[in-house]
Amino acid sequence: ELLELFIGLDANEHQLEYPILYASAKDGWASTTLDGERKDILPLLDTILEQVPHPKIDRSAPFSMLVTQIESDPYVGKCYLGKIESGILRVGDKIKSIHPERGVVSDGRCTKIFLRRGLEQVSVEAAGAGDIVSVAGLAGASVNHTVCAPAVEKSLPFTKVDPPTIAMEFYVNDSPLGGREGKHLTSQVLRERLFREIETNVALQVTETGEHYEVKGRGELQIGVLIETMRREGFELSLSPPRVIYQIEGEGKGRIVKEPVEEVTIDVEHTDAGTVIEKMSKGKGDLKSYTESGDKARLIFHIPTRGLLGYPAEFKNDTRGQGTLNHLLLGYEPYKGPLDKSRKGSLISTAAGEATAHALGGIEPRGKLFITPGTKVYPGMIIGEHSREQDLEVNPVKAKATSNVRNVIKEDVIRLTPVEPLSLEKLIAYIQDDEVIEVTPSSIRTRKKELDGTKRKAQAKRSKNDLPS
Repeated sequence: ELLELFIGLDANEHQLEYPILYASAKDGWASTTLDGERKDILPLLDTILEQVPHPKIDRSAPFSMLVTQIESDPYVGKCYLGKIESGILRVGDKIKSIHPERGVVSDGRCTKIFLRRGLEQVSVEAAGAGDIVSVAGLAGASVNHTVCAPAVEKSLPFTKVDPPTIAMEFYVNDSPLGGREGKHLTSQVLRERLFREIETNVALQVTETGEHYEVKGRGELQIGVLIETMRREGFELSLSPPRVIYQIEGEGKGRIVKEPVEEVTIDVEHTDAGTVIEKMSKGKGDLKSYTESGDKARLIFHIPTRGLLGYPAEFKNDTRGQGTLNHLLLGYEPYKGPLDKSRKGSLISTAAGEATAHALGGIEPRGKLFITPGTKVYPGMIIGEHSREQDLEVNPVKAKATSNVRNVIKEDVIRLTPVEPLSLEKLIAYIQDDEVIEVTPSSIRTRKKELDGTKRKAQAKRSKNDLPS
């Protein structure tokens, strides 16, 4: 089976020659033979030492290290994580930080060196080339800076951090159910948490606008990870729909709007390639390469970032979890026109309370439900997707009328279609400009920005009248 897998991946002759070990991660053993001794993982470690070439290091050169991550320690402050490229660093040594373009940005003295041993982080007095360490004692350094000895003059080569392409607004949960499920509720606590995040997550940017905070990131997945982390910490949030960050060049008639474009590499079974091409084409994807190898196909697309929003989750379903999708930012190109991504209308609650099976049974033929009986709802909350393009207001809390007359006929049992829970990733791509995601530690809901139905209709009418003739 292993040989067939390598052949299916189009492995060359050199790759087909490999050592085989039999191991159990659960029981903590490895062996070079099937019937060998099963007591520890030393055979695996010995094989790594034999087969993997060791890095070329120079401990006689001055100390230098490229910062790849920033950590925060409550006692020593910021720590800069990276692999020492050359030399030896000792506690008390003078060090400096070199920006790739601006030169030296800060200097100081090494106060702490941390090494990881297993799952523990230990403090050491010295570390040398090849070690992965966290260094404290500098202020003002960042990812891709070179932390080094005073004698070093040039920064180490690095890979640039991609600029943000997506922005979302974070603000406190102001829905009728706000404040009931979380413990971090105020704008001040939200502000502190977001600005603490960007100290260590340099790919994110936060801009403060009154009570709202615009968070810019590399994609919806990166922002989604932050939202999920904050949700588990006890935050309640309201989130705007994602907005693609455009670049504007020139003015007047020469004005050019540019948008971020991704290169997407997809590996799937060749039978799934047609579905992938169809879905990517709807997002303005341009197929640049198609190659087959055995029963696999590799497709390379160039597609606007906005055309890729929400597709990774859809891709998993289309390929039954068998495909892989990777993407990287190519750059900015002229705007490619509107997408063909029309969404149907929403089923909007007009009442507050708990949804009943009787009411949902009458609503279900109108569309697809997002909630189950017993779910708490409020006016303006979206409880499902309408089967038509227009929004539809419904009452999901309506109870069945009762009387004091006994019915000899047994009441019919209401059977609702099982509801597929909407994940945060799906909702980020699903909501429209007039909608908001409500995130709490125990719930993820979506609602209209304007909860009052009369005001929503007036706003829609004004928007229609404001359209250019």
